[in-house]
Amino acid sequence: MITDTKSLEIFISELIQTNPMIGLIGGMSWESTVEYYRIMNELVKERLGGWHSAEILLYSVDFDEIVRLQREEEWDRLGEILGDIAVKLENAGAKAVLICTNTMHKVADDVQSRIKVPLINIIDVTADALKRDGVKTAGLLGTKFTMEDGFYQERMKKHGIEIIIPESEEDRNAVHSIIFDELCLGIFRDESKERLERIVEELKQRGAEGIILGCTELPLLLRSDGSLYDTTKIHAEAAVKFLLGKI
Repeated sequence: MITDTKSLEIFISELIQTNPMIGLIGGMSWESTVEYYRIMNELVKERLGGWHSAEILLYSVDFDEIVRLQREEEWDRLGEILGDIAVKLENAGAKAVLICTNTMHKVADDVQSRIKVPLINIIDVTADALKRDGVKTAGLLGTKFTMEDGFYQERMKKHGIEIIIPESEEDRNAVHSIIFDELCLGIFRDESKERLERIVEELKQRGAEGIILGCTELPLLLRSDGSLYDTTKIHAEAAVKFLLGKI
Protein backbone atom coordinates (compact mmCIF):
# COMPACT_ATOMS: atom_id res chain seq x y z
CA MET A 1 0.00 0.00 0.00
CA ILE A 2 1.22 3.51 -0.87
CA THR A 3 1.38 5.56 2.32
CA ASP A 4 3.05 8.85 1.40
CA THR A 5 3.02 11.44 -1.38
CA LYS A 6 6.58 10.73 -2.55
CA SER A 7 5.86 7.02 -2.96
CA LEU A 8 2.71 7.86 -4.91
CA GLU A 9 4.68 10.13 -7.23
CA ILE A 10 7.25 7.37 -7.83
CA PHE A 11 4.47 4.86 -8.51
CA ILE A 12 2.79 7.16 -11.04
CA SER A 13 6.12 7.91 -12.72
CA GLU A 14 6.91 4.20 -13.07
CA LEU A 15 3.41 3.53 -14.38
CA ILE A 16 3.79 6.22 -17.03
CA GLN A 17 7.17 4.85 -18.13
CA THR A 18 6.10 1.19 -18.39
CA ASN A 19 2.53 1.44 -19.71
CA PRO A 20 2.18 2.56 -23.34
CA MET A 21 -0.89 4.78 -23.62
CA ILE A 22 -2.60 6.62 -26.45
CA GLY A 23 -3.86 10.15 -25.83
CA LEU A 24 -7.13 11.10 -27.49
CA ILE A 25 -8.31 14.68 -27.96
CA GLY A 26 -12.02 14.00 -28.26
CA GLY A 27 -15.44 15.50 -27.85
CA MET A 28 -15.58 16.92 -31.39
CA SER A 29 -18.22 15.55 -31.21
CA TRP A 30 -18.51 13.05 -28.36
CA GLU A 31 -20.80 11.00 -30.63
CA SER A 32 -17.81 9.99 -32.77
CA THR A 33 -15.36 9.88 -29.86
CA VAL A 34 -17.44 7.01 -28.46
CA GLU A 35 -16.65 5.15 -31.69
CA TYR A 36 -12.91 5.67 -31.23
CA TYR A 37 -13.10 4.20 -27.74
CA ARG A 38 -15.21 1.25 -28.88
CA ILE A 39 -13.12 0.42 -31.96
CA MET A 40 -9.79 0.65 -30.14
CA ASN A 41 -10.91 -1.59 -27.30
CA GLU A 42 -12.48 -4.13 -29.66
CA LEU A 43 -9.29 -4.32 -31.72
CA VAL A 44 -7.05 -4.79 -28.69
CA LYS A 45 -9.32 -7.51 -27.35
CA GLU A 46 -9.43 -9.19 -30.77
CA ARG A 47 -5.65 -9.18 -31.15
CA LEU A 48 -4.58 -9.97 -27.57
CA GLY A 49 -7.58 -11.96 -26.36
CA GLY A 50 -8.72 -12.53 -22.81
CA TRP A 51 -9.61 -9.44 -20.81
CA HIS A 52 -7.20 -7.13 -22.64
CA SER A 53 -8.33 -3.61 -23.46
CA ALA A 54 -6.72 -0.43 -24.78
CA GLU A 55 -4.84 1.88 -22.44
CA ILE A 56 -6.25 5.28 -23.35
CA LEU A 57 -6.03 8.80 -21.99
CA LEU A 58 -9.03 10.84 -23.15
CA TYR A 59 -9.38 14.61 -22.95
CA SER A 60 -12.91 15.50 -24.05
CA VAL A 61 -13.45 19.16 -24.91
CA ASP A 62 -16.60 21.28 -24.69
CA PHE A 63 -17.52 21.15 -28.38
CA ASP A 64 -19.63 24.31 -28.18
CA GLU A 65 -16.49 26.41 -27.72
CA ILE A 66 -14.74 24.64 -30.60
CA VAL A 67 -17.69 25.22 -32.96
CA ARG A 68 -17.85 28.90 -32.01
CA LEU A 69 -14.15 29.42 -32.71
CA GLN A 70 -14.41 27.53 -36.02
CA ARG A 71 -17.25 29.80 -37.16
CA GLU A 72 -15.21 32.84 -36.12
CA GLU A 73 -12.20 31.40 -38.03
CA GLU A 74 -10.04 31.62 -34.91
CA TRP A 75 -7.77 28.83 -36.09
CA ASP A 76 -4.69 30.11 -34.26
CA ARG A 77 -6.63 30.04 -31.00
CA LEU A 78 -7.91 26.55 -31.78
CA GLY A 79 -4.34 25.42 -32.40
CA GLU A 80 -3.35 26.80 -29.00
CA ILE A 81 -6.23 25.02 -27.25
CA LEU A 82 -5.54 21.65 -28.83
CA GLY A 83 -1.79 22.13 -28.39
CA ASP A 84 -2.23 22.75 -24.67
CA ILE A 85 -4.35 19.61 -24.39
CA ALA A 86 -1.75 17.55 -26.30
CA VAL A 87 0.93 18.73 -23.86
CA LYS A 88 -1.22 17.64 -20.91
CA LEU A 89 -1.73 14.21 -22.47
CA GLU A 90 2.00 13.85 -23.14
CA ASN A 91 2.83 14.86 -19.56
CA ALA A 92 0.29 12.32 -18.32
CA GLY A 93 2.10 9.54 -20.16
CA ALA A 94 0.67 9.40 -23.69
CA LYS A 95 3.18 7.97 -26.15
CA ALA A 96 1.20 9.25 -29.14
CA VAL A 97 -1.70 11.66 -29.60
CA LEU A 98 -4.76 11.59 -31.84
CA ILE A 99 -7.06 14.50 -32.71
CA CYS A 100 -10.38 12.68 -33.02
CA THR A 101 -11.79 14.80 -35.83
CA ASN A 102 -10.86 15.54 -39.43
CA THR A 103 -11.61 19.27 -39.41
CA MET A 104 -9.23 20.09 -36.58
CA HIS A 105 -6.35 18.56 -38.53
CA LYS A 106 -6.26 22.01 -40.10
CA VAL A 107 -4.11 22.84 -37.03
CA ALA A 108 -2.39 19.43 -36.73
CA ASP A 109 1.08 20.76 -37.51
CA ASP A 110 0.71 23.42 -34.83
CA VAL A 111 -0.27 20.76 -32.30
CA GLN A 112 2.61 18.47 -33.33
CA SER A 113 5.08 21.33 -32.85
CA ARG A 114 4.09 21.54 -29.17
CA ILE A 115 4.82 17.91 -28.26
CA LYS A 116 7.71 15.45 -28.54
CA VAL A 117 5.58 12.32 -29.06
CA PRO A 118 4.06 11.65 -32.50
CA LEU A 119 0.69 13.00 -33.53
CA ILE A 120 -0.95 10.27 -35.61
CA ASN A 121 -2.41 12.29 -38.47
CA ILE A 122 -5.80 11.13 -39.77
CA ILE A 123 -5.04 12.37 -43.30
CA ASP A 124 -1.76 10.45 -43.53
CA VAL A 125 -3.19 7.14 -42.33
CA THR A 126 -6.21 7.55 -44.62
CA ALA A 127 -3.83 8.20 -47.52
CA ASP A 128 -2.00 4.97 -46.63
CA ALA A 129 -5.29 3.05 -46.85
CA LEU A 130 -6.10 4.62 -50.22
CA LYS A 131 -2.65 3.85 -51.60
CA ARG A 132 -2.89 0.20 -50.49
CA ASP A 133 -6.03 -0.06 -52.62
CA GLY A 134 -4.48 1.75 -55.57
CA VAL A 135 -6.80 4.76 -55.29
CA LYS A 136 -5.35 7.82 -57.01
CA THR A 137 -8.47 10.01 -57.11
CA ALA A 138 -10.73 10.19 -54.05
CA GLY A 139 -13.93 12.05 -53.29
CA LEU A 140 -14.03 13.91 -49.98
CA LEU A 141 -17.07 14.47 -47.77
CA GLY A 142 -16.77 16.48 -44.57
CA THR A 143 -17.48 19.84 -43.04
CA LYS A 144 -17.15 22.87 -45.31
CA PHE A 145 -13.86 23.64 -43.52
CA THR A 146 -12.53 20.20 -44.46
CA MET A 147 -13.84 20.22 -48.01
CA GLU A 148 -13.08 23.82 -48.94
CA ASP A 149 -10.11 25.11 -46.92
CA GLY A 150 -7.51 23.15 -48.89
CA PHE A 151 -5.49 21.57 -46.06
CA TYR A 152 -6.84 18.09 -46.82
CA GLN A 153 -6.12 18.41 -50.54
CA GLU A 154 -2.59 19.70 -49.94
CA ARG A 155 -1.62 16.89 -47.59
CA MET A 156 -3.19 14.21 -49.79
CA LYS A 157 -1.33 15.62 -52.79
CA LYS A 158 1.95 14.88 -50.98
CA HIS A 159 0.85 11.24 -51.02
CA GLY A 160 0.09 11.40 -54.75
CA ILE A 161 -3.69 11.41 -54.29
CA GLU A 162 -6.01 13.87 -56.00
CA ILE A 163 -9.07 15.02 -54.05
CA ILE A 164 -12.40 16.07 -55.51
CA ILE A 165 -15.31 17.49 -53.52
CA PRO A 166 -19.03 17.86 -54.28
CA GLU A 167 -19.34 20.15 -57.27
CA SER A 168 -22.27 22.28 -56.15
CA GLU A 169 -22.21 24.59 -53.15
CA GLU A 170 -25.71 23.36 -52.35
CA ASP A 171 -24.41 19.82 -51.90
CA ARG A 172 -21.45 20.99 -49.81
CA ASN A 173 -23.80 23.01 -47.60
CA ALA A 174 -26.05 19.97 -47.25
CA VAL A 175 -23.18 17.74 -46.09
CA HIS A 176 -22.03 20.40 -43.62
CA SER A 177 -25.55 20.82 -42.23
CA ILE A 178 -26.12 17.08 -41.87
CA ILE A 179 -22.91 16.84 -39.86
CA PHE A 180 -23.40 19.80 -37.51
CA ASP A 181 -27.18 20.05 -37.23
CA GLU A 182 -27.90 16.33 -37.11
CA LEU A 183 -25.09 13.84 -36.55
CA CYS A 184 -23.21 15.90 -33.93
CA LEU A 185 -26.51 16.12 -32.04
CA GLY A 186 -27.28 12.40 -32.32
CA ILE A 187 -29.96 12.87 -35.00
CA PHE A 188 -30.10 10.29 -37.80
CA ARG A 189 -32.50 10.81 -40.71
CA ASP A 190 -33.19 8.49 -43.63
CA GLU A 191 -33.60 11.43 -46.00
CA SER A 192 -30.14 12.72 -45.02
CA LYS A 193 -28.63 9.29 -45.65
CA GLU A 194 -30.26 9.24 -49.09
CA ARG A 195 -28.95 12.74 -49.85
CA LEU A 196 -25.41 11.72 -48.91
CA GLU A 197 -25.68 8.58 -51.03
CA ARG A 198 -26.70 10.68 -54.05
CA ILE A 199 -23.69 12.96 -53.47
CA VAL A 200 -21.42 9.91 -53.23
CA GLU A 201 -22.70 8.67 -56.59
CA GLU A 202 -22.09 12.09 -58.14
CA LEU A 203 -18.47 11.99 -56.96
CA LYS A 204 -18.01 8.50 -58.39
CA GLN A 205 -19.42 9.61 -61.74
CA ARG A 206 -16.82 12.40 -61.79
CA GLY A 207 -13.99 9.90 -61.37
CA ALA A 208 -13.64 9.21 -57.64
CA GLU A 209 -12.25 5.70 -57.16
CA GLY A 210 -12.92 5.89 -53.44
CA ILE A 211 -14.88 8.17 -51.11
CA ILE A 212 -13.30 9.53 -47.93
CA LEU A 213 -15.80 9.90 -45.10
CA GLY A 214 -13.78 12.90 -43.97
CA CYS A 215 -15.78 13.65 -40.87
CA THR A 216 -15.72 11.24 -37.95
CA GLU A 217 -19.52 11.53 -37.64
CA LEU A 218 -20.29 10.45 -41.21
CA PRO A 219 -19.70 6.71 -40.56
CA LEU A 220 -22.53 6.94 -38.02
CA LEU A 221 -24.89 7.32 -41.00
CA LEU A 222 -23.00 5.86 -43.97
CA ARG A 223 -21.67 2.35 -43.47
CA SER A 224 -18.30 1.72 -45.02
CA ASP A 225 -18.04 -0.59 -48.01
CA GLY A 226 -15.37 -1.25 -50.59
CA SER A 227 -15.48 2.33 -51.85
CA LEU A 228 -16.21 4.25 -48.64
CA TYR A 229 -13.23 4.95 -46.36
CA ASP A 230 -14.21 5.29 -42.71
CA THR A 231 -11.63 7.72 -41.31
CA THR A 232 -12.72 7.04 -37.72
CA LYS A 233 -11.96 3.34 -38.05
CA ILE A 234 -8.76 3.91 -40.04
CA HIS A 235 -7.49 6.38 -37.43
CA ALA A 236 -8.40 4.14 -34.49
CA GLU A 237 -6.74 1.15 -36.15
CA ALA A 238 -3.54 3.16 -36.64
CA ALA A 239 -3.58 4.05 -32.95
CA VAL A 240 -3.92 0.40 -31.94
CA LYS A 241 -1.12 -0.61 -34.32
CA PHE A 242 1.11 1.99 -32.64
CA LEU A 243 0.01 0.89 -29.17
CA LEU A 244 0.66 -2.80 -29.74
CA GLY A 245 3.95 -2.03 -31.40
CA LYS A 246 5.06 -0.43 -28.13
CA ILE A 247 4.16 -3.41 -25.97
